[in-house]
Amino acid sequence: MAVDPKEFFYLHALRNAVEHNNVPRAGPVLGALMGAHPEFRPQAKELSAILQEILKDIEGMSPEERRAKLEEMAPELLEKKEKKKRETGLRPLDNVGPDGVVMRFAPNPSGPLHLGHARASFLNDYYVRKYGGRYVLRIEDTDPKRVNEENYQLLLDDIEWLGLDISEIVYQSDRLDIYYEYCEKLISIGGAYVCTCDAEAFREKKNAKVACPCREQDPETNLRMWQAMLDGDYAEGTITVRVKTDIEHPDPAMRDYSIFRLVDSPPHPRCDARLYPLMNFSVAVDDHLLGMTHVIRGKDHIANTRRQQYIYEYFGWEMPEYFHYGRMSIEGVVLSTSAMKEGIAQGTYTGWDDIHLGTLKAIARRGFKAEAVRNAMVDIGIGQTDISFSWENLFAANKALVDPIAPRYFFVSNPVSCIIEGAPEIVAEPCLNPNDAAAGCRRLPFTGTLYAPADEIQKAGMVRFKDLFNVRIEDDAGTPVFVYAGSSLEEARRGHAPIIQWLPKGETVQCTLHTPNGPVDGLCERGVLNKYDKVIQFERVGFARVDEVTEHHVSAYFAHR
Repeated sequence: MAVDPKEFFYLHALRNAVEHNNVPRAGPVLGALMGAHPEFRPQAKELSAILQEILKDIEGMSPEERRAKLEEMAPELLEKKEKKKRETGLRPLDNVGPDGVVMRFAPNPSGPLHLGHARASFLNDYYVRKYGGRYVLRIEDTDPKRVNEENYQLLLDDIEWLGLDISEIVYQSDRLDIYYEYCEKLISIGGAYVCTCDAEAFREKKNAKVACPCREQDPETNLRMWQAMLDGDYAEGTITVRVKTDIEHPDPAMRDYSIFRLVDSPPHPRCDARLYPLMNFSVAVDDHLLGMTHVIRGKDHIANTRRQQYIYEYFGWEMPEYFHYGRMSIEGVVLSTSAMKEGIAQGTYTGWDDIHLGTLKAIARRGFKAEAVRNAMVDIGIGQTDISFSWENLFAANKALVDPIAPRYFFVSNPVSCIIEGAPEIVAEPCLNPNDAAAGCRRLPFTGTLYAPADEIQKAGMVRFKDLFNVRIEDDAGTPVFVYAGSSLEEARRGHAPIIQWLPKGETVQCTLHTPNGPVDGLCERGVLNKYDKVIQFERVGFARVDEVTEHHVSAYFAHR
């Protein structure tokens, strides 16, 4: 049965107005028609004018009149039940005070951030936005062996792209005097001691639940040795500071763990020091002094939380609320910073934003929105169950953001020139975006010859060149001959004719589409030249970000279908 676009518009807009008590925008209504009945796409301009008149008519009705009209014309649409919406968002936090929460994201500058970092950053950001308070970016840079000066800016650039609601930035390398002060206090109250035991000898005693001789030193002796550490009287690897825990603890890792070490090289890019705190000490001191109320981190830190508890108890501090989420495995991309560095140095990867890496820079280069990453991570939540990261969920989250706004263009891989016998000259006007009539149309003039993808026109039969016409492919002694076969979309459907891309002769530009499986060379519309750094959709191929544009060439990075 033929569809009357006027009736379709009227009922679709009327139902939308009743459900939302407001007149819808033209784009979604027109897009609904084009999606359900693509045969109307060539008439988008004319239908848009008709739709505007219908929307004016509905806008002039009262809510009661709209409901009555819909009940008269299509009562079944009123009876349609809304799908129950799935609850979204993270579970509420306990013990949130009147001033909200204080939370932190604490990366180290060993390289740029990747998808694993995105989870921690967005989970904390979610709660700060929900409850108010402060969000601290704490750059944990007290291991000079893992710090490069250039990495600080790489990290800050990623933070800016993520759009986190950061209140303040703290560099641990600026706080060494604070850590020294609190280490001295801990030694003074008998909570820590200075140990000069050989590392292997200490390990053997610890595993045997036997205290080392240094453990019995009085605080005065430990303080003199601590001062000697500060003065540079010891060599790297010859001395450390240990927290007094339970030497018979069931977990050997809990027994008298180290909290300070000497490092002679490499030099730190931000400070002139040899004595650095280890993570469990600096984190405990900072979380208390910076007022953390809640800490969200991976369950691989559960043991660290227990270690840090000793420090909190020695100082009489109240611990924050802790949430430890499960591990998230991510397949298909490289996440190891050392592996990435080695690959870049060897030329395996082009840089931190190489499409094969899981860095946020690589994700952004492909055209993913930070909001899509946020939505995917919030959807994963903070449960302790280990999970596999779903690329399909990220694709869906990103598509929901880019599909309504991304302009459409044709891309033809491995193009071959085709002369269409008997075809009339015509100007095709496919929509720039079927969801937005205001975006208008492209003009693709066909004058007898077009480019088509070689792998889609090998077999004899009928094909339909999208938004143009049907073509019958005949075999002439092994050479394909292309014959005009009318413009009926229904005939193409009855013949199961595949819909393929095409490009007019003289209206193209060379294009390379970079994908995880390798680059694909072809041609695209010249309109793409104006879309530098924009996300577009190559119709029937997928979404991509235009990465580089010259007068004669476009380079784009594939995101997803």
